[in-house]
Amino acid sequence: MTHPGNPVQRAGPRFDLTALPPEFYLDPYPYYAELREHAPVYQCPDGTWLLTRHADLERIYRDRSNFSSDKRAAFTPKFGVDSPLYAHHTTSLVFNDAPYHTRVRRQIVGALTPHVLKALEPAVVALVDRLLDALEDRGSGDLVTEFATAIPVEVIGRLLGIPNDERAPLRNWSLAILGALEPVLTAEQLEFGERSVREFLDYLAELVAKRRRAPGGDDDVLTRLIRDETGGQPLSEHELLHNCIFLLNAGHETTTHLIGNGLELLMRHRGEFERLRAQPETIQTCVEECLRCESPNQLGNRLVSVPVVIGGVHLAAGAYLTLGIGAANHDPAAFAEPERFDICRTPNPHLAFAAGAHACAGMAVARLEGRVALLRAAQRFPRMHLAGKPVRAERARFRGWKTLPVAVR
Repeated sequence: MTHPGNPVQRAGPRFDLTALPPEFYLDPYPYYAELREHAPVYQCPDGTWLLTRHADLERIYRDRSNFSSDKRAAFTPKFGVDSPLYAHHTTSLVFNDAPYHTRVRRQIVGALTPHVLKALEPAVVALVDRLLDALEDRGSGDLVTEFATAIPVEVIGRLLGIPNDERAPLRNWSLAILGALEPVLTAEQLEFGERSVREFLDYLAELVAKRRRAPGGDDDVLTRLIRDETGGQPLSEHELLHNCIFLLNAGHETTTHLIGNGLELLMRHRGEFERLRAQPETIQTCVEECLRCESPNQLGNRLVSVPVVIGGVHLAAGAYLTLGIGAANHDPAAFAEPERFDICRTPNPHLAFAAGAHACAGMAVARLEGRVALLRAAQRFPRMHLAGKPVRAERARFRGWKTLPVAVR
């Protein structure tokens, strides 16, 4: 899968994540392939480094001594230290190192127990079936706005015990806060992100106060986080509120795109669509292949802590790295025929959920939602097909569809 000529060169004199051509958003993989082959450790015009090989990312994810996840230095000029976005993203689990990361991750994973997930599955099945019923009644619809986006918001809302009639703002808050992580922001996007953090915090403060007065049951994740069952240092109110935002954002954005990207891949590859219908037991490997082939989270970041050499390139302490997750998941050194969509691919060591100590804390929830949504949609609608031109969301970090119109009859 290549474009004529060199897509990196066609993007301009130098490949620049802050000035991407429209073609990149449609298909970034030829650009990544050129970088992986010719400059796998690539210095961007702003002095940061973009890495595109699977082995390099695997090494960095598992090495907490030489690479840091702390984003304070990167977020200070972007947001300012007094901004709500800075306060959120520097408190969020994902942008921190041990011991803070270890403590908070232990509490989040401890709250998402196998018992909680098992109790959640019937509710996910019922939700997916209701959404598919509505789609069948209409005969057509948008698989993003009318299906994929609704599932993670309702699931995370249920896990945190957010009442149904109070979940409406959650999606827009999430999009605004995560949208602020894109390489380039407009003034309007920045303001929307700041306002969303403030509004979300105000809402959660009231929710937490209510839960302290009237705790939920064993399946209520917010109650489990409040009472802290790990025996360690409890989360402060500030940490609790911001990591509840993190839970919603992480669960919402990536799962929405997992479902949307997965359904589009299956419709585009009808042989694999029929294979899944005939062999429903392949749904687990199918979800993993969707995560690899169209990774919802395409870019990660690390800071070099001490001087290191990667791919023959000497990187100084303080060097800022962008990890090309989408590029690594198409690396032929790690995956045979990486451009082929194979729902039974094994092994499949993709990095869609990162790896090592920073592997996504909520990946079990995302996988559950993906399995239920993809399989039940494929089984319910054997003739489901595109009914118009889908529109990609023009975002470099999070890859997904803005609209995905389909007919099911």
